[in-house]
Order: sequence, then C-alpha cells, then structure tokens
Amino acid sequence: MHTQADIRSVAAQMKAAQDEVRQIRPFTSEPGAFDISSAYKVSHLIHEARLAEGFVPVGRKIGFTNPEMWSLYGVREPIWGHMYDKTVVNLSGRHSTCSLGRFAEPKIEPEIVFHFRSAPPVTGDLSAILECIDWVAHGFEIVQSHFPGWKFQAPDTIADGGLHGTLLLGEPQAVARLEPDLVAALESFSIDLFCDGDMRAAGKGRNVLGSPLAAVAHLIAVLAKQPQYMPLQANEMVTTGTVTAAQVVRCGETWRTEIAGIALPGLSVSFSDQEYPSGQGRPP
Repeated sequence: MHTQADIRSVAAQMKAAQDEVRQIRPFTSEPGAFDISSAYKVSHLIHEARLAEGFVPVGRKIGFTNPEMWSLYGVREPIWGHMYDKTVVNLSGRHSTCSLGRFAEPKIEPEIVFHFRSAPPVTGDLSAILECIDWVAHGFEIVQSHFPGWKFQAPDTIADGGLHGTLLLGEPQAVARLEPDLVAALESFSIDLFCDGDMRAAGKGRNVLGSPLAAVAHLIAVLAKQPQYMPLQANEMVTTGTVTAAQVVRCGETWRTEIAGIALPGLSVSFSDQEYPSGQGRPP
C-alpha cells in the first residue's frame, strides 16, 4: 500500500466496521502490499478520529504477547494499540457485569496492567522499568475481531486497534505493597480461568514474553523505532497481554480468575447484552 489515499480508504473502512459492529474481509486478503507499517498508519488515523470525537487516551494495549498463540493467528510478533477513557472500565468490587453487544466475536483474556508514574526509559532492564510503575492491577481485556472467524494477519490486527474492545480493570495495588521481589513474582505467578465454575485455562506470568514486564520492554523498544508515534508517557496504563489462551465469551456466562504467587485479587465478571451499570466506564 503506497499512497495516502489508500491508507485513508482503509482507515475509513476499518473505523466504520468498528462503529457499526460488523465484520469485513481482512485487508491482507486483497491485492496490494498492506504491511505492518501501513497498518500502524491506519491505526493512527483512526486514533486521530477518536480524539476528534472526544475520546481521551489513557494508555496502550499489547497484543499477541503469548508466543503459543502466534501460529494460531498467523502473527510473528506482538502488536500495540491505544486504549481510551471510554474503553477502560473500573470494576466495582471483585464482581461486575459487562455488555457484549458492542463487540464482534468477543473473547476474554486475563491480563496484568501497569500504571506509569513516570515515562520509562528505553531499556531491557526490568527493574528499571518497574521503578517507573506506581501500581499493578489484574484485569480482563475483552478483545474482538472485525474479521470473520478470527482469520487475519498481523497488519489486520494492528489496523483494528490491536483487537481491543474494552479493559475491565480490577483494583490497583501499589507496587510498594506487593511482593519484595516483584520482578520474580511477575514471572512465576499463576492464573486459573473459570467459566460458570468450570476451569477453562491456566497460565503463568512467563507466558507473556517471559514476564509482563518483558512485554512492556518490548513495547518500549518498538515505540523507539517508531518516532512518528508517542512513546509511553507518565500517567499511562499498559495492559500487557493474555496470560492464558483467549477464550470465547457469550452472554449469560460468568467468568472468574484465581491468582497465586502475587498479591492481586481475582476477578469475576458476568456477561450480558445490557449496557454497563451507571457509574462505570471511566478509569481510576
């Protein structure tokens, strides 16, 4: 894909599919070189359109940080997208509800979320990155695909905002109150994921590129190679990718997590086709 007109056309198609909750053919299935560079340009145009609509950016999501998922979805490296005040929901307590009506083929992903008190340096030193973080939380990201059957290539997912639907954010925990060796805990902790009482998946922190902190280091390195896009800033949150395989979620189901090895509370969320209760929908 070589012209700005092509990029704008794809951005218009992608945003319309998102706004109308409908699915379209993957752009990579059409003739032409729709590559990762083109996809980030599309994503940026949609981001600018969201800002014009009043969306407030609050952070980034990292996608495909679990290498076991790469062959399944035809991707070869993690990707990133924006999150907004209107797509991050601060859960009230450990159980809440979520409407699925706004999402295309939704799936649930248990994740670790970081909030940055200061902009992190460009480094692979996980301890140095942790020094820039003031709180950690457990959350569910609801991801979606505007491409039928979750059939796509990496550029399609980037154009689709990293497949971000919403982040259901659990209670933030101050870094100072967590394990003394938090770097090690973030690598070794475990999550069990249940649906209506049945265990559906399990994973450990190391599934996320070795550690959720390592996923952040990867994002920082990618952004350093993309000077046209804003690097991570103070007061941004980052959700770091699924600890387990993503699971299809349907209305009427209740999903919950149990966490061991790190002092983060599990979450429970019931899904319906109703809108969120009043008072939710804004990050803390």
